[in-house]
Amino acid sequence: MTIDPLAAFRLDGKVAIVTGASSGLGGRFAQVLDSLGATVVVSARRTDRIEKLAAEMARGDAIACDVSQRGASAALVASVIERHGQVDVVVANAGVTETTPAIKESVDRFAEVVDIDLVAPFELAQAAAQNMRERGEGGSIVNTASGASFRSSPMLPQASYSAAKTGLVGLTRELAVQWSRYNIRVNALCPGMFRSEMTKELTDNDDLRTAFERSVPLRRIGQEHELDAALAFLASPASSYMTGQTLVVDGGGTL
Repeated sequence: MTIDPLAAFRLDGKVAIVTGASSGLGGRFAQVLDSLGATVVVSARRTDRIEKLAAEMARGDAIACDVSQRGASAALVASVIERHGQVDVVVANAGVTETTPAIKESVDRFAEVVDIDLVAPFELAQAAAQNMRERGEGGSIVNTASGASFRSSPMLPQASYSAAKTGLVGLTRELAVQWSRYNIRVNALCPGMFRSEMTKELTDNDDLRTAFERSVPLRRIGQEHELDAALAFLASPASSYMTGQTLVVDGGGTL
C-alpha cells in the first residue's frame, strides 16, 4: 500500500475566504490556499491590492470589506455564498495593533483594536459557520492570533492588541467546542515576529530587531515562507482530528 500524506492537504473544490489579504501574511496565506486548489476570495479595504492579488492566482476573487464596520464581515460571507455557493475555509487574518504605553492609550482606541482583532473574527466565523452547518459538510476556521497571546514584550507596549489576541485564542477554543457537532473545526495560528506592514516599526529598525532576536531561541525573526505549512495544515483535512488548538510558530519566543 502506498501512503500519500500530502493528499490530505489538498483543497480542490473548496471555497476559502482570507481577510486582511491586501498585504503581508494575508496575501501569502491566500496564495498558499490557491496553490492547494481552493477558490480563494481575498478581502481587505484596499480594493486595488486585492484585485491585483486575485488576478495573480489561479482561482482568485476579490471582495472589498472593512471589518472595522459592524456587519461587514457577515456581508462578506453573504457575498461569497452568492458568488460561489459555499464557504469551506475561513482565515480571519485582518488585524491592527497599537504600540502605545497603556497609560497613554485612549479607551476609544483600545475598543477599536478589540473590535477589529476580536469582534470581527467572531462575526466572520459566525456567518461562515451558519453556511457550513446548513450544508452539512463542515469546514475549517483559522483565526490568526499571535505570539503576543502568550507573551508580552517590553519593546512592544500593546495592551489592546495583546488583550484582543489573547481573547481570540479563548474564542477559538469556545467555538470549537460549540461547533464540533457540525464538523466545523476552529483553530488558531499564532505567528511570532514576521515582517509585515504591522511590524515594520520593529523589523525595519536594526537596533530594535537585533534586540528582539536576542530574546528568541532561534535568534531571528520569521521568514515569509515559514507559515505556509502551518496554515496549510490547519485549513485542510490534514488537521481533520484537530480543533480548539493553537499552533504557535515563533522560533521558540514564547518558551
